[in-house]
Amino acid sequence: MAKHGKNYRKAAEDVGTEPMSLSDAVGLAKKNARAKFDETVEVAMRLGVDPRHADQMVRGSVVLPHGTGQELRILVFASGEKVREAEDAGADVVGGEDLAKKVEGGWLEFDAVVATPDMMKVVGKLGRVLGPRGLMPNPKSGTVTFDVARAVGEIKAGKVEFRVDKTGIIHAPVGKVSFTEEQLQENAETLVRTILKARPSAAKGKYVKTMSVSSTMGPGIRVDETQLSSVVEV
Repeated sequence: MAKHGKNYRKAAEDVGTEPMSLSDAVGLAKKNARAKFDETVEVAMRLGVDPRHADQMVRGSVVLPHGTGQELRILVFASGEKVREAEDAGADVVGGEDLAKKVEGGWLEFDAVVATPDMMKVVGKLGRVLGPRGLMPNPKSGTVTFDVARAVGEIKAGKVEFRVDKTGIIHAPVGKVSFTEEQLQENAETLVRTILKARPSAAKGKYVKTMSVSSTMGPGIRVDETQLSSVVEV
């Protein structure tokens, strides 16, 4: 078993094991971040759903009020006038079939993908490349659309996509430790509120089983999930 460094061990001691409020957990994650780089603060939620069933899948997107602190490289698959629209909106790379072949050949220097509906016949062939990386455009997340300017603008502004994994857990960033506690808290509440509202009608029993907040190099800080309904208005 790998040994943790002294900074991690010290942070773990400070965290303890008792669950706390979301605001306290966010503040502690920021306080305990000791890495020499600007760590990302992330929320993890284990949900009471079975993602093997389509009617219990939880996925969506949300624009965080203070962004993510990340500069994302956006690739757009488009044609005609939508090419210029995407470029004017700030897309880093725009193209069609030639671009798809480049991606299929192993080029992956981008962080988000947007496509117009008419280009999905081309993009669909990239499922084995984009799918496992969580980059496949999807209408539900707003990344398959003719309004490419809006899609690119939202991603640049701090749009976060979330999707429950096969173990029932959602991981999503809510900012950087260089953010203020208030900014991190508002971002975290916005994300949690959206996930709570996305509860599938087929989900039975307790929806949020466990939740934690952590920085990139820090330990998970347990959040008292029973407080979420009072802290985050649904």
